[in-house]
Amino acid sequence: MKHPRSSILLAAAFLAACSIESANDGAIEMSGRDLLAQYATVPLDPDLSSLSSAERQMIPLLIEAAEHMNAIFWLQAYGDRDALLASVDNDDLREYVKINYGPWGRLSGNEPYLTDVGPKPAGANFYPADMAVEEFEAAVAASDDEGEQLRSLYTLVRRGDEGELETVPYHEAYAAHLQAAAEKLRDAAALAEDPGLRRYLELRAEALVSDEYRASDMAWLDMKDNTIDIVIGAIETYEDQLFGYKAAYGGYVLIKDKTWSERLSRYAELLPDLQAGLPVGPEYRQEVPGTDSDLNAYDAVYYAGDSNAGSKTIAINLPNDETVQLEKGTRRLQLKNSMRAKFDRILVPISEVLIAEDQREYITFDAFFANTMFHEIAHGLGIKNTITGSGTVRQALKENASSMEEGKADVLGLYMVTRLYEQGILSDGDVKDNYVTFLASIFRSVRFGASSAHGRANMVRFNFFGERGAFSRDDATGLYRVDFERMRSAMEELSQLILTLQGDGNYDAAGALLAEKGVIGPTLQADLDRLATLGIPVDIVFEQGIGVLERERV
Repeated sequence: MKHPRSSILLAAAFLAACSIESANDGAIEMSGRDLLAQYATVPLDPDLSSLSSAERQMIPLLIEAAEHMNAIFWLQAYGDRDALLASVDNDDLREYVKINYGPWGRLSGNEPYLTDVGPKPAGANFYPADMAVEEFEAAVAASDDEGEQLRSLYTLVRRGDEGELETVPYHEAYAAHLQAAAEKLRDAAALAEDPGLRRYLELRAEALVSDEYRASDMAWLDMKDNTIDIVIGAIETYEDQLFGYKAAYGGYVLIKDKTWSERLSRYAELLPDLQAGLPVGPEYRQEVPGTDSDLNAYDAVYYAGDSNAGSKTIAINLPNDETVQLEKGTRRLQLKNSMRAKFDRILVPISEVLIAEDQREYITFDAFFANTMFHEIAHGLGIKNTITGSGTVRQALKENASSMEEGKADVLGLYMVTRLYEQGILSDGDVKDNYVTFLASIFRSVRFGASSAHGRANMVRFNFFGERGAFSRDDATGLYRVDFERMRSAMEELSQLILTLQGDGNYDAAGALLAEKGVIGPTLQADLDRLATLGIPVDIVFEQGIGVLERERV
């Protein structure tokens, strides 16, 4: 991939507050500061005092393993990190490049913010830059294995000596980094006091150097008593916006909050009943979700690679392997310290600008936590394999699969909260808290832009709900108000639509829905610009790593 000598910003339409009058160094420096101002800096310095001596020794090893995911993700998302950073002679702008893992703004629709940089390739660096979709599909059709290797989560597509498409396994392409990361995991495993954690780390080390993740996924679900955790490897496919086939490398180092986790443990057993009650025909809810799922709260210690690029994840639902999900379920991890930072620094200030004054009392952290948690639980509901014989939902919907899955989880999460309040299982607070906090959270999330899977899902939900009167906007004040009854009916209608599209594997209809409603309209954009003008951050960025932890101990 080209490594440009980039020294000035394009005309910065990214922020209403950003103003560039010339291309001199002073303007660049100001622009870099304005771009960085989109992020509130948050230190990741969780309390390690509850950890044993061995566990404290493990944390640096796990961070060092995760740091290799940073290096690999740079190669996947862009190419030569050092060449790009050396081409930027402004400190603030260079820091912004690091946050974005490349010259494209992840909070601004992946638009380039440096000169001499073209559009971001939809397939990132997973495929040849000159490869056409038709060429790939023809190669799949002509392959002996029905395109299994070309479509694999764990292969790069490259050109051979004759220009033909061929595959390179991840474990070969990134061998040095993966072997080094695996060694750190083995060193940590030797210190692990919990046998389940030790087994998982050993198997995950093997997964990194073989691209065979299922055994370690199973072991990850089997371990129950661990205090520290690491999620590491080639996991999510959001970076591949060409087909959604290729997994990107990321990682999280985590410490379990056992008090909060105990509060959540009872919800996993409710999944089969919630699945049976989904507002859709029986053929779309015939799969029975695994009940070996865990719900736990964690404090994040370190984010790496895909997990750290642009907007920061506050909850995790894994594994993604459909076979593992149906057999054993998933684990849902709520990243409490990251979530709290986003609530305090971003969601509350947004609500004070955009939510009707008499409904602001319904903005609560508990509702934000619950909505996020049930979003992750909802990934386990619905259907994983199409009812039309088109394979898995992910295969059938291709590049639309991630957006549809995120949209499903958003709306089914709210559906689950509603049902649990009706059944008396949730009794603290009021469902109105969840509805109003849900609306305010859309404003928070859509500021990430509509180019990502989450962004398109946010806009489909916002536009669909708005058309059905789930909320209204006072043109005189610019304040939004939830209509609680219409919110419920819109939630059920959108749930039915998405579940049906997934079950049918209807690629064309899913694409049409995203194209029509997955966009930010002018009125909403003006409201988002108000938030930028007021200096409300879009997201958070971390001070993190071994140095931060050592600083906090001093």
